[in-house]
Amino acid sequence: MTDKDLHFYEPSKGHGLKHDPFNAIIAPRPIGWISSRDTKGHVNLAPYSFFNAFCYVPPIIGFSSTHWKDTVANIQQTGEFVWNLATMDLAKHMNATAAHVAPEVDEFEIAGLTAVPGNLVNVPRVGESPVAFECKVCDVVRLKGADGKEANAWLTLGEVVAVHIDKAMIKDGVYQTAAAHPIVRAGRRGDYFEIKPENMFEMVRPD
Repeated sequence: MTDKDLHFYEPSKGHGLKHDPFNAIIAPRPIGWISSRDTKGHVNLAPYSFFNAFCYVPPIIGFSSTHWKDTVANIQQTGEFVWNLATMDLAKHMNATAAHVAPEVDEFEIAGLTAVPGNLVNVPRVGESPVAFECKVCDVVRLKGADGKEANAWLTLGEVVAVHIDKAMIKDGVYQTAAAHPIVRAGRRGDYFEIKPENMFEMVRPD
């Protein structure tokens, strides 16, 4: 093993760097661009960088919200949400929806996006996004540390019950991941990567 000059730290005692490296190391991370609606009809759209897929059958996705935010409150009330794919073309729009505004303020309007009604859920999707998942909530879990102490974060898991894909993203019956030029979170205050077709490569599993 090659010797390395390692920066070692225990998170509970501080990282000793200019920026916490945790979310820059766990990168790039897909973006959970989540639309939701409360029981009064107010629509919310916000991006979450702690997001991923967790199960094939049934298809389950999840995102974690640090602090109790409108999105989680809405989902807790209605049991529904929509995930929208964030792409390079929509990067500035997505960033605009990260603004801290009152629950009654519609982020679709702030960002100049089209709210398209869902087919199976009473939550709109982003019309400009090439892919959207309509979801029914499986669980909302408050996270805990190893010591059992509750964290100020909530993990929302949802089953994908309907999928919308722009046919331009499908070639010979295969969804082309990089064709939409999705953007992913890289850490710090505002670092992102763009997924490009020329950066993809294939490795076939040995089994």
